[in-house]
Amino acid sequence: MEQDIIRVAQAIERAERILVITGAGLSADSGLPTYRGLGGLYNGVTAEGLPIEAALSGPMLRRDPALCWKYLAELGKACLGARANAGHAAIAELQRRKPGCWVLTQNIDGYHRQAGSPLERLIEIHGQLAPLYCQSCGAEDPELAAHLQRPLPPRCAQCGGILRPPVVLFEEMLPEQAIGKLYEEVRKGFEVVLAVGTTASFPYIVEPLLQARRNGGFTAEINPATTDLSGWVDAHIMQGSLDVLPELLSHISRH
Repeated sequence: MEQDIIRVAQAIERAERILVITGAGLSADSGLPTYRGLGGLYNGVTAEGLPIEAALSGPMLRRDPALCWKYLAELGKACLGARANAGHAAIAELQRRKPGCWVLTQNIDGYHRQAGSPLERLIEIHGQLAPLYCQSCGAEDPELAAHLQRPLPPRCAQCGGILRPPVVLFEEMLPEQAIGKLYEEVRKGFEVVLAVGTTASFPYIVEPLLQARRNGGFTAEINPATTDLSGWVDAHIMQGSLDVLPELLSHISRH
């Protein structure tokens, strides 16, 4: 395990362009339940007898905003109730040491921002939970925490319209700007791609990793479990990111 950490560190040390892909496993170490384990929220059906994917969907937000917000509020409370951890901090520090290091995250908790990752090299592919904005007039509302204490769905102070977070719900498109930026950077190529705490097999997660392999780059995964990505990577460190990332950083020089 130690040898693998050193191998990954050496590859990062030599590289200029690095992509760190993060998923729910990274934020689980903050005490945030992983996507499928959010208070049992994603296991089976909701109290209304719906699959959670239907309750947390774009069509449901339009059709029954109170029901959709019931579950958005669960996500909001979970994210606001935890903080960025040492893994997020290690990634932000890596980005300081390596100006060609990018982060692609599926997480919507905002912890990479909180930890100090530079926004110009952070791609939040599924959006984030704040600030809310009005679906009718577009006004922004920064008071997510306050709205979660009030009757739902939250309403716009300007026009009374229903507020929503800038997050990608089920059955919605990925944000054009984020996906455009990702593929622009992927076209330039990455010498090292590191997947942290993600089980995802979405094309936009797998493709950067496969392309790095095709171009002779180095690929690695940090995940205590075996995933769809595990068979593709040069190194799989089967430990939690909270243990591995700070240690990995200790082997990378401060330029």
